[in-house]
Amino acid sequence: MVNSLGLLFHMGWYHLFYQYNPYAPVWGNMSWGHAVSKDMVNWFELPMAMVPTEWYDIEGVLSGSITVLPNGQIFALYTGNANDFSQLQCKAVPVNLSDPLLVEWVKYDGNPILYTPPWIGLKDYRDPSVVWTGPDGKHRMIIGSKRGSTGLVLIYYTTDYTNYMLKDEPLHSVPNTDMWECVDFYPVSLTNDSALDIAAYRSGIKHVVKESWEGRAMDWYSIGTYDAINDKWTPDNPELDVGIGLRCDYGMFFASKSLFDPLKKRRVTWAYVNESDSVDLDMLRGWATVYNVPRTIVLDRKTGTNLLHWPVEKIESLRYNGREFKEIELEPGSIVPLDIGTASQLDIVATFEVDKDSLEAASGTDDKYNCTTSSGAAKRGSLGPFGIVVLADGTLSELTPVYFYIAKTASVGVLTHFCTDKLRSTLDYDREKVVYGSTVPLPDDEELTMRVLVDHSIVEGFAQGGRTVITSRVYPTKAIYEDAKLFLFNNSTGTSVKVSLKIWQMAPAKILPYPF
Repeated sequence: MVNSLGLLFHMGWYHLFYQYNPYAPVWGNMSWGHAVSKDMVNWFELPMAMVPTEWYDIEGVLSGSITVLPNGQIFALYTGNANDFSQLQCKAVPVNLSDPLLVEWVKYDGNPILYTPPWIGLKDYRDPSVVWTGPDGKHRMIIGSKRGSTGLVLIYYTTDYTNYMLKDEPLHSVPNTDMWECVDFYPVSLTNDSALDIAAYRSGIKHVVKESWEGRAMDWYSIGTYDAINDKWTPDNPELDVGIGLRCDYGMFFASKSLFDPLKKRRVTWAYVNESDSVDLDMLRGWATVYNVPRTIVLDRKTGTNLLHWPVEKIESLRYNGREFKEIELEPGSIVPLDIGTASQLDIVATFEVDKDSLEAASGTDDKYNCTTSSGAAKRGSLGPFGIVVLADGTLSELTPVYFYIAKTASVGVLTHFCTDKLRSTLDYDREKVVYGSTVPLPDDEELTMRVLVDHSIVEGFAQGGRTVITSRVYPTKAIYEDAKLFLFNNSTGTSVKVSLKIWQMAPAKILPYPF
């Protein structure tokens, strides 16, 4: 099993630290794995950075973060699972700072450095953040927790990066959102796409709080204002608060953590993408779970309420055999095959144009439409669904549609939904017979656009530049390798749609062992 942990940029290398246990669906015996990359696409697998060895982490070396100080010192804060599975905060440092790969790490002799506060459950206290310095000169660190059913972000102060004092009031909390894991906190620019270090504090920025909701395997975020003097964060819109508003991804995407890249001035995030078939099959394969493609994060300045999650640019270096299709006409009820050869690893960029007369003429009949409660791409309306069918076999006995569905409502007018339908993605066992998705805002009459990354058993869909994102695991039995096919479809009853696409086949990323 892999899970998100620390992310670090050090001496030209991107370091990805992750929790590793190839089989267990629980925390027990988790270790810190370690991989490095020059480009975030091709990776070198390094030896284990840390494994359970001490009483305070013998049941798991859990999530944490890496801090690089201005003087070049580096340290990790992480959560240890003790014998009784109580969660304790610990520290570790690299053995050799001159080693750009930071291969060896040693645990601090004085661990644990923090015990669970008395008013918090012993298993509800984990995932320390990086340490940053505020405008008042105080050094800060946050940890996720809950009190009763209220999810919250604890905030600590330190003067020596080893001893920490808890602030009386949390940075933020939301009732009825339960345990907040892998909390993330960072600024975003209101004026451009350049990312900012966590310590940035000035006019022209907002701050994001992100949490991973334990038990629901969902990552939520909200955009708001940070008062660094009183260490309080306030959402811009209480209806879009953390845990009740917007999600980073509406599919299989959990426990994400982000990295600030100071060279390219970007913020990059990864998340843990779980399996959706049986544990027995995981055991048979000998591996379980993957990471999503690394994604940049910027503020969506068109809406002001959303983030844009988008694949890092270097992913495009894997493209080959590009094909372009212009203005393919899709009549209502049609499905069109695209002859592109093997379709098991693809990067697809598509633009859809809905007939304007049909859009204006459609009546408001879809007030209650929702991707997750619908019957997927089989659900027909006057303005949808229409989109792309990936990982399909030639007879369409297996298929995974990624699509838009436009609903005209009496209350708010036009609502556009972005969905991925897993109801018929495999003839084999998959406990997730679901439809993923959510609405996607369309300001200023934007064209409908989507990008879909396909890689054998994972489909990542990005609508409107990453305003709404869906990650899915699929396990076709027939639509594999050269038998995987690609189709366009329009299952609406009342509108034609024009589609223009660029499609590339994708080479595999390289994962090389250490030493190299």
